[in-house]
Amino acid sequence: MATITHSESIYVKASPEALYDLITDLSNMGKWSPICKASWWKEGEGPRAGAWFVGRNETDYDSWETECLVDIAEPGKEFSFLVEGDLIRWGYRFTPTEGGTELTEYWEFLEPGLQYFKDTYGDEAQWHIDRRTKEAIDGIGDTLKAIKASAEEN
Repeated sequence: MATITHSESIYVKASPEALYDLITDLSNMGKWSPICKASWWKEGEGPRAGAWFVGRNETDYDSWETECLVDIAEPGKEFSFLVEGDLIRWGYRFTPTEGGTELTEYWEFLEPGLQYFKDTYGDEAQWHIDRRTKEAIDGIGDTLKAIKASAEEN
């Protein structure tokens, strides 16, 4: 079973470290993402590998919360997490450029996630997989533009 991936990048007039701090302040994500309306660290956690946080997602048709496991937390370099520990990977890479950062957001529907959707939705699984994939792809560009605007207004 192949994974499904997508990534996009944007230039931001901010340092990689400043962007990392902005993104790992989870209270910001609800301002940027078209679907993730809120997120917060589980008690005592913070931006480090092995930490857990909760994300609240909303669409026209549904709302749900997920627990996410941070798997990469390298200040100024990369931050990524796994939805429910192994279903979907979301992440950010910070590449220094002259006068700022190339910020890349990436997303991967992992094999356990695809299998989970097949087990959960049966004959309707592909429809759900396609819908979630489209939402992720459509949302990444909007999220990157919103992060850029927040970073550059400071």
